[in-house]
Amino acid sequence: MARIAVIGAGMGAMAAAARLAVAGHRVAVYERASTYGGALGGFARDGFSFDTGPGLLQLPAVYRDLFIKTGKQPLEDAVELTQVEPAVRHVFADGTAVDLPNARRAGIADALDAALGEGSGAHWSAFMNRAREAWDRTRRPLLEEPLWPNWRILADREPYPAVVRRRMLRKDLSATTLREVAALELGGDPRLVALLEQYALASGLDPRTAPASAAVLPYMEQTFGTWAVRGGMRELARAVYERCLQRKVAFEFDAQVARIVEKDGRAAGVELAEGRFVEADFVVAGVAPGVLDELLPGRALRAEDSVAPQSGLPSRLTVFLALRGARPGDAPHRTVVHAADREAELASLFGEGTAVAERPTVTVLRPDDASVVPDADHEAVTLVVTVARGARVTDADVERVMGAAGQAVPGLRDRLLWHEVRTPSDVADATGADGGSVPAPALAAASGRLLHPSNSTLVPGLFAVGGWSHPGGGLPHAGMSGALAAGLIVEGPDFRGSQ
Repeated sequence: MARIAVIGAGMGAMAAAARLAVAGHRVAVYERASTYGGALGGFARDGFSFDTGPGLLQLPAVYRDLFIKTGKQPLEDAVELTQVEPAVRHVFADGTAVDLPNARRAGIADALDAALGEGSGAHWSAFMNRAREAWDRTRRPLLEEPLWPNWRILADREPYPAVVRRRMLRKDLSATTLREVAALELGGDPRLVALLEQYALASGLDPRTAPASAAVLPYMEQTFGTWAVRGGMRELARAVYERCLQRKVAFEFDAQVARIVEKDGRAAGVELAEGRFVEADFVVAGVAPGVLDELLPGRALRAEDSVAPQSGLPSRLTVFLALRGARPGDAPHRTVVHAADREAELASLFGEGTAVAERPTVTVLRPDDASVVPDADHEAVTLVVTVARGARVTDADVERVMGAAGQAVPGLRDRLLWHEVRTPSDVADATGADGGSVPAPALAAASGRLLHPSNSTLVPGLFAVGGWSHPGGGLPHAGMSGALAAGLIVEGPDFRGSQ
């Protein structure tokens, strides 16, 4: 039985802790904040409650597997999952709206034909068939296996089977970026282009430079579905935390780790800010890259030819709205209100400035959940906008975001009781990520710049989990990072992932 110190109580760290405890190890988690969950936090006021992190879950199979592997109680006994219907409503710049059903590919094609015109569904379905090939080629190495030592195979090979456009006397055209996929393969409809590009934008990626392999992002959502958790996604964090407690994982909150201690060239424990030394045979760090570097100053954690940590990724602006009046029964859980000027939005996100776009794309979350409101005569609404890392958010920015959200919530201004704002600075305070950056999921191609560092490090006994390590950001990816780190500790460096 090994002693294992886990730094941080985020979802990846807790997933690793539960698996390691079931394997017979003595696990203790040290969290600098006063609670668990990391980015999957919550905010409550006056009987309203909101998620400060992701509001919906994809690939719940990752957490079902965690609960199966760590005890008899299945995930659905710990949280109430609901497949939302429709999965999402899109409101495009020209005012066109379309409701896309949940995990029904044929239904999605029919909805696109009805809203955008005959042939739209066929273009989208053909694209999704190619996206499936990219998924099949990358699912195991990007989600289920430790990062390959020869990771450049993933970096240099584009798994998306782009359509080749033959041209007389000129070079053939073939898409290498998501924007090129949209331009060459979606029939020229700007609304289909906006639909595809939004998936990159929601992950903090620039569709102009994101590889064609980013096609797996809409594929995952539209194939495996989108799920809500009663009480909010914070309830998922609670369930994982309680599973850890059931497996005898110890937690210390308000416990700042000052440094990782090495002995004889390997990780030997952690020293807390209070000066206490905790001896350990293994250390698992669920922290942002800069934070990890500070815990081992001057120590190389990665080989020179390894994957470099992602940097400069965008952040999130979140606005919580407490509304008077009941939620209409036909309101979709999620509405995406697209920007009027996508190019201006991308310039504000991926240029040199730190201002919020004049009229950004806004995701509006309206959960049909009586447990997040004080009574049936009120509604809790969350607005989410991808913004530049370190963006300086003004009152005028928030007003514009709420104005755009009015397209999804009629009468929003008249119904508003109060609002609360969470800026990139708040994200940075909660996660330690520079500028409040939010990690993106790992993707193949793009010369490896969208891969994440491996879960193992150059320091024997030190492992990394969470969104800033393989396989990257997002709730499913966090859960997989925990499984991979635990596997590497339990089975050793020859561990090759789930079978």
